Amino acid sequence: MRIVDIKIQDVYIPAAKKSIREDDVEPLAEDILENGLQNPIYVREGKGRYVLQEGAHRLAALKLLGETYIAAKIVQARKS
Repeated sequence: MRIVDIKIQDVYIPAAKKSIREDDVEPLAEDILENGLQNPIYVREGKGRYVLQEGAHRLAALKLLGETYIAAKIVQARKS
């Protein structure tokens, strides 16, 4: 898997991934400010954008911090 910096605005969040615990976002944002992003999010490529697979809270925390880019691992779509 390769890790790249991608634009946060280019990440599509499927409905199933949108349920985040708002109470967890601010403490995570503070931790990221102090220690940096320790784990990248996971996305797959699809139709000119990236589709979030894992890391909704990290993505929300970086949005809260006003960041433009996020480190992401590009994964392959699962075969059915």
